[in-house]
Amino acid sequence: MFDGLEAAAYLVDERGVIARVTARAEVLFGRSAGEMIGQDAHALLHRDSRGRTMPRAQCAMMHAFLGRHVEYSDRGWFERADGALLELWWLVVPCSFDRAEKGALVVLRESSPVEAARGAGTASAGAALAGALTELDRLALLAETTTRLTSTLDVEEALSRLVELLMPRLADWVVIDLLGETGDVRRAAVVHYDHGVLVHRRDLEGMLPPVPEESPMPLSRALRGAASALAGPDTYSVEPDSGITVEQQRLFKATGMHSAAIAPIRTVREVLGALTLGRSGQPASFTPADLSLLEDITRRAGLALDNARLYQRQQRVAETMQRHLLPHLPTVPGLLMAARYLPAPHASQVGGDWYDAFPFTDGTTALVIGDVGGHDLDAAAGMAQLRNMLRAFAWSQEGPLSHVVQRLDDAVEHIVEASTATLVLSRVEKRAGEGWRLRWTNAGHLPPLLVEQDGRGRFLTAGGGIMLGTRAALPRADAETVLPPGSTLLLYTDGLIESRSHSLDDGLARLLAEATAQAGQPLDAFCTEILERVRPEDNDDDVAILALRIPDSEDAGHAEHAVAPEAPVAP
Repeated sequence: MFDGLEAAAYLVDERGVIARVTARAEVLFGRSAGEMIGQDAHALLHRDSRGRTMPRAQCAMMHAFLGRHVEYSDRGWFERADGALLELWWLVVPCSFDRAEKGALVVLRESSPVEAARGAGTASAGAALAGALTELDRLALLAETTTRLTSTLDVEEALSRLVELLMPRLADWVVIDLLGETGDVRRAAVVHYDHGVLVHRRDLEGMLPPVPEESPMPLSRALRGAASALAGPDTYSVEPDSGITVEQQRLFKATGMHSAAIAPIRTVREVLGALTLGRSGQPASFTPADLSLLEDITRRAGLALDNARLYQRQQRVAETMQRHLLPHLPTVPGLLMAARYLPAPHASQVGGDWYDAFPFTDGTTALVIGDVGGHDLDAAAGMAQLRNMLRAFAWSQEGPLSHVVQRLDDAVEHIVEASTATLVLSRVEKRAGEGWRLRWTNAGHLPPLLVEQDGRGRFLTAGGGIMLGTRAALPRADAETVLPPGSTLLLYTDGLIESRSHSLDDGLARLLAEATAQAGQPLDAFCTEILERVRPEDNDDDVAILALRIPDSEDAGHAEHAVAPEAPVAP
């Protein structure tokens, strides 16, 4: 079989050493089989775009050799014997040869067969290719289908990629019908390949009638999960037995399709919809032999769409949790408060970062910022438990805030989803003749930032203690400071400043510089600017901030001091 291959190809053993070479590969690389067999394929042939030997750890072909999986790329660079750099399409397929020995088949072309089909100027060119699909062409198409569809978690993007993959290589019409979670049917895409352009027929898209339970018509059977089938205008020329049949009659009349192949899009658990390939400009009709390839494609499409739907469903659940978990800020006469929460870019829409604000029984106000490790639903569940327990302890515990946090620390080990956490618990109160004051205790969290009206700022580093969940019997401290008129207090989580490209000190310095520069902004604008200007671009964590603005009509001094545990601040 290998000797009969007309494509440029070579076999490698499990170490990546070349074992066999086709005649076409000898011509392509300008090397004889004797010069290539026994050589390391990566070192001898594969290069980066500048002609350099790339590190093995970064080579997708090496990953495919070692991991024994199919890998495809429409752009790779290989070196000829004369030093010239070739830009080639390549495909790696694991295989066994010489009985027990494992290896891989590498197929090379000067351009992707799928890309070549897209480059055809007319539908007739696509028709010529459609009738000449070799096994390697089919394998390449399936490999690209897997790669492109599984690399997105957006349903609409996956559908768009599927359409691009299929036309004009297999058809000049693609129709995609999707089943909703409640059983409703939506014609999600009707696309025509017209002289090199993909044209969406929006007038043919939209909701369809319900799927009939007994209809023998091809689309109805496909939407129930039955096997693929061929169809044409004659198929739907009968008296319609359902609303879907009426829509199919309209579809064939509007598109002029003379031949169609229809297959269900499904997973192991359920049917997600149906894919229809149609031909109007291409003269060749679909045959039963085409259905096996179509079913292979729809199986891959089903996997990709199922993953995307599951991800979007998780997002909806997470967004609902977020709306319920994040509190509404209380109204405190004389004070302004604002908060922001941004989810981790590549995780669920909620996480372990949180803020809270609530009144104490004596009329003072608690401000809290915290971070439970992780940014997924488990972290969110742990955060919710921690927040509720903190409120309960704060309302019932008399004494300094450090005692409240210590009691919470004792309980953390019983919260399965929150084994470790950091937080700042603070109390804002107004004293007669002294203005507004802040008392706080810090359990391993980043220090609060106080920015005065004139643009001066400082981190409140006193009151520090160890994070929650360490089980270390270390004392906790309380601290107190005056909040000057017009000043802004900012509580924040590490997602605001942490980055893989700079140190934590650099992040704190950037926050201080931006916060002092925005001191004169209204509080909502202040929070928005801080998030946009401070959060690093490579941040992969969620972020919570809570800001408090003191009215500027008060006249009070400012002095920060720490209070040791043995001399606690009065409650």
